[in-house]
Amino acid sequence: MTMTGMSLEALDAVEWDGLDTGDPIDPIEAVPRTLRLLALAGAEATEEDCSPLYYSLITMNEGQTPSAAAAALPFVVALAADPAMGARVPLVELLVAMQAPALTDEDWTGAWTLLADPQPAVRRAAIPLATGIERLLERWRVETDPTVRLPLLLALGEAASEEAGAGRAVDAARAVLADVLGGDDPVMWVAAVHASAGLDRELPVRQMDRLIEVFSDPALRPRFDEVWYTPDFEGSLSREDLVRSTAWNLAHDPDAELSFAVLLVEAADRTGDAALCREALDLAWRLLTERRSVEPALLPLAGGLLSDPDGAVRLRAANILAVLGPAAAPYADRLAELLDDDGADEYLDGTVREIARWALARIGDPRALPGLIEQLRAQEEEQGRGYCTSDPRRPDIKDVLIPLRAQADVLLPAMREAIRQGGARGGATRGFLEVLKAWGKDSLPALPDLLPLLTDTWTSVDVLGVLRAMGPAAASAEPALRTCQVLDYPGNHSFVTWTAAYISKDREASLRLIGDPVMTAEVPELGPIGALTDFGLDAAPYADRVRLAMENSTHWPRLTAAITLWSITGQAEPSMQVLEEFVLPIADGGDGFGFFREAIQALIRMGEISPRIRAALLTVRQSDRRLSSDGGYPMILHDKELRALVEQALACASPHSGETC
Repeated sequence: MTMTGMSLEALDAVEWDGLDTGDPIDPIEAVPRTLRLLALAGAEATEEDCSPLYYSLITMNEGQTPSAAAAALPFVVALAADPAMGARVPLVELLVAMQAPALTDEDWTGAWTLLADPQPAVRRAAIPLATGIERLLERWRVETDPTVRLPLLLALGEAASEEAGAGRAVDAARAVLADVLGGDDPVMWVAAVHASAGLDRELPVRQMDRLIEVFSDPALRPRFDEVWYTPDFEGSLSREDLVRSTAWNLAHDPDAELSFAVLLVEAADRTGDAALCREALDLAWRLLTERRSVEPALLPLAGGLLSDPDGAVRLRAANILAVLGPAAAPYADRLAELLDDDGADEYLDGTVREIARWALARIGDPRALPGLIEQLRAQEEEQGRGYCTSDPRRPDIKDVLIPLRAQADVLLPAMREAIRQGGARGGATRGFLEVLKAWGKDSLPALPDLLPLLTDTWTSVDVLGVLRAMGPAAASAEPALRTCQVLDYPGNHSFVTWTAAYISKDREASLRLIGDPVMTAEVPELGPIGALTDFGLDAAPYADRVRLAMENSTHWPRLTAAITLWSITGQAEPSMQVLEEFVLPIADGGDGFGFFREAIQALIRMGEISPRIRAALLTVRQSDRRLSSDGGYPMILHDKELRALVEQALACASPHSGETC
């Protein structure tokens, strides 16, 4: 019996036993069963009905092609080719996914006929089945539907760029692209630019003016949605999608990529095209997180958009100004006018007023302070908050408040109240504790509010960190440590003991309490070696043990031991050689930024750097990349912080600087 173009008798005649599928957990019986169900479902078949075949017949991660794929291929082709089948496009997409070197010698003739199918959606999905330029050219010459011609053009460009050298087929493909580039259809022209980029990557740069002209023409925007389809994307692509992909074609030329973003924003601003402006600003944001050199161009651009009628545009502009910090000071008054602006974007985290307040805080404007703590607490206690880390978003508590240490006396009363009200399990409490730790002794007025948090394992370790940062000034908290509750892990219990020593006013006893575990720790375990740093030369008797730990460890333990060794001996070597291990790789494009930060801070305290470190820091100073591997705004903030440390290290180490570390 033949159902929906496929013979069930032929299906039953296949010896399925002994064949394997792409996933061991998928039994071979699922393949003929699914094929049978699809045939019987006919016009009622859905994409979901096809899904078991994807897991069973596709070659996963360049692994071995499942033997069931060759047996199933003619049945999948028959189902996809039958006009009565309801899931034709998913089945064609399955055929595309099934392509593998192991199946090259199988009969794909029936699959290739799908390129000429009466249904445009089927023809479009079948384009990746065309092997070689000749078959694509054959289809191009007869295809009339623009929703198929456009992806055919893109496929031609990709195929031509993949074939090495020249040849008749490549020359013919180039001629097609040149013909469309000289045509009068602006959307197809953009497609030709994209298709030609693999052959001539400078073409998008040379054609930037016209690209901007096309993208900024409001009348053309619907045309992209109407015709720009690709086989690997469900639905059509919008003009905004194409702005994004065009930018990637400019990525090899940083200046052109930036100009593209800036000129698009300016064009969108002139025409009041909010959608285009938002997309161009998203591009600008990405560039800002990647390269510091774009800052001067984006500062006035963002400042001028603070009064844009579109709230989503204002939100993006405020985010750019916020991360630029003090450089945005000329726009402080405009930002202050936005402190009641609830403008937002459905895809981004935060409102204009929240980001404007952060921008003012980054500038150092006191107008940011009233209501700041309350805003941050509400943000952290918000239910269902979600965001993409690479997108503009509301900043973490620590990133807002730690730089405001000079305003601690103004901010502490509200912060203490928030901690009291929220308690150990409050959504913002641990964020505030991280700030108090960074503020060190300036957090001392909050000490009474911290002690109750020692009895909850959710916050106790964070509070211990704050107490250690306060040092002996927090000695009155020592009795409360007896009530401290931590998760039952040996390191936590030791942390409590070492914290008691850290805040004790009996310096000699504290040194013994911290030093003894260092002497007894089994290498590569270090004990509290880093805690010896604050004791300076008084901890010199432990130097041999610290040196041993340094020589027999890697990564953080080695770096910590090296810094400690200098701190307790006052001798630059051998610590300097170890610090080089964590500084020099950054000059060569490394991403160990956490190690780099600790090493640079240690060098600043030492007041000297080796010639190799100096050369590396000069290279880092000139680099355009962001010194961060985090996504979104932290990329920019961390980069600025590290670059400030680099400048301090270079200045303090210069014999002519006149500065002291």
